[in-house]
Amino acid sequence: MRIDKFLKVCRIIKRRTLAQEACEKQKVSINGKIAKPGSTVKEGDIVEIRFGENVTRFRVKKVTEHVRKEEASEMIEIL
Repeated sequence: MRIDKFLKVCRIIKRRTLAQEACEKQKVSINGKIAKPGSTVKEGDIVEIRFGENVTRFRVKKVTEHVRKEEASEMIEIL
């Protein structure tokens, strides 16, 4: 699944356009490499997002196209 869509589906970022902008501004990395909006994310990948001075790292546990709000937190594991 594309990283921009994954960030929206797991509710890390509310809108896909914001996720695309974050990737274009090089604020998102997958396994230590800068991610483009179309970069593929799969189970077991480590994703890092920089919001200002804050850095959020998480491991992808599950990749699903559609998920309910209550189940979104099961897709990732915060590190």
